[in-house]
Amino acid sequence: MPIASEPAAESVPEYAAWRKGVAGVLAKARRVEIAELPEEPEHLLAETTYDGLTVAPLYTRRDELPEQPLPGAFPFVRGRDATRDVHRGWYVTAPVTSSDAAAANREILFGLENGHSAAWIATGERGVPVEQLPTALAGLLFELAPLTVSAGPAVGAAATRIFAVLDEYKTPDRAAITVALGAAPLTSRFAGVDDAGLPETLILADQAIAREETIRAITVDGTVFHDAGASDAQELGAAVAAGLEYLRALSPGRDIADVLGQLEFRYAATDDQFATIAKFRAARQLWARVAHVCGAPAFGDAPQHAVTSAAMMTQRDPWVNLLRTTLAAFGAGVGGADTVTVLPFDSALPVGELGVSKSFSDRMARNTQLLLLEESRLGHVQDPGAGSWYVEDLTAALADKAWEFMRELEAAGGYTAALDSGLLAERIAETHAARDADVAHRKTAVTGVNEFPNLAEKPLSEAARDSGLSTRYGAAFEELRNRSDAYLAANGARPKALLVPLGTVAEHNVRVTFIANLLASGGIESVNPGPLDVDGIAAAATESGAAIAVLCGSDKRYGTEAGGAVEALRAAGVGTVLLAGAAKAVADLSETQRPDGYLAAKIDAVAALSGLLEKVGA
Repeated sequence: MPIASEPAAESVPEYAAWRKGVAGVLAKARRVEIAELPEEPEHLLAETTYDGLTVAPLYTRRDELPEQPLPGAFPFVRGRDATRDVHRGWYVTAPVTSSDAAAANREILFGLENGHSAAWIATGERGVPVEQLPTALAGLLFELAPLTVSAGPAVGAAATRIFAVLDEYKTPDRAAITVALGAAPLTSRFAGVDDAGLPETLILADQAIAREETIRAITVDGTVFHDAGASDAQELGAAVAAGLEYLRALSPGRDIADVLGQLEFRYAATDDQFATIAKFRAARQLWARVAHVCGAPAFGDAPQHAVTSAAMMTQRDPWVNLLRTTLAAFGAGVGGADTVTVLPFDSALPVGELGVSKSFSDRMARNTQLLLLEESRLGHVQDPGAGSWYVEDLTAALADKAWEFMRELEAAGGYTAALDSGLLAERIAETHAARDADVAHRKTAVTGVNEFPNLAEKPLSEAARDSGLSTRYGAAFEELRNRSDAYLAANGARPKALLVPLGTVAEHNVRVTFIANLLASGGIESVNPGPLDVDGIAAAATESGAAIAVLCGSDKRYGTEAGGAVEALRAAGVGTVLLAGAAKAVADLSETQRPDGYLAAKIDAVAALSGLLEKVGA
């Protein structure tokens, strides 16, 4: 909350001067008088997240919140471990999914020798056969490298094998051995993935509690909500609701401290670095509050495992994913995640699609974290975002909104009831639809997909076109590109459109650039002959053979030249003539001189481009 003694903005000379500057820039950009702007014009620069949270353009001491306790103390906003080794930072890990035990063992040990500090192995139907787990784990120093397991329905059998391995393992400090068995019946059910049942998970938790090692049986996997399209608050709120369901199932007859010690959380980290920082800080605050309500605040420090978002990854221009995952890992690290996994940059594509080996992709993912830890030394400071007015405000606001969503699920009867009734899926689907609309209207940029696409990149294989997460942010545009690839394969060239610049470069350049970028995002190649007279326009149309043409110029130029250009294009056989801009620019033209449609900044680009592809037979 704001500090009560903080003076009003109007009485602070620096803030008043900044506000005046903002008003001047906005008035010029909007072509209005300063007096026509709101009293607080800076609010026009604010952004609203999918959770309805407002991100202001400037934060000052007026936004300052009370300082949170140090790491290791309730409510753990600043971190769960007061004595974390700053030279190690967070744990670096990656999933090992090989079905061959010897190969999996080599991969685990190679990773640990080359920068990993934790191991994550899949077993059962997801990886190494359960009976071969001892071979896969041979040589692992359990007290130095925490182990995470993904076993699905085989988690009980996997735990038995792991416990047998641990019984033979000699170490004076058994509590230093950390294992996450990964049972996730509640969140796996949301994702439609087979997992252990809840009764089996409770038995597994009892077995874990009885052991000397630090073993957590349950993983609350929030990434399944994120991958389905959830906002940050929805991901956190649903995860906390699932965690509460586990607590209720486990609590009878068990000590609450032991029960809380059986859960860890997994969340997605995205390339929105500040949102990611706030997410992990808010997540700890939320679970600490649950532990406090349960009467055990000191045990509300469940570990966090960050996995870079699968939904943000792209199949097109996938090398950009290297930058996305770097930002995501940065956000998770600064946010205080205990373990971080960076997905390979080509994880949305079949192995080998780009002509690079799996070992190369894995090395890039591993080195992304090592660069942050070893060269940027990001782990040398605990909670470096603390004290930032923006980060603290966003953390608090996100925690409040996530708690509100959790309470909505609780009011519906709890996590399972909300899942069964469809409420949880419905709420997430609403956010998914809103994000899809923003991407389709290019309000939200996906670099290399709906903005700055590389139309010259190699077409994807059929296997690649049929793979990947359907809720990836750029999926709708990438489907358009798939149609363009199919057209290219069938016709030897991509769908194309003729650009018709009108007037001087100063008049048409902005719209020519905009249209070329827009068309390319749908897999349509632009042909630009440069400014021409009416006869030249007709000749260019005939030469290009394009069935689509787009006029590009200033509104003023449209008033004098668009009509003639439209007639010339139609006479040359162009079936669809469009105009870059709004219909009002040619409102005075006759019906026969008006274009067939308009391509402006706020259109549904997916729908518009899909229609154009249909017109050319793609």
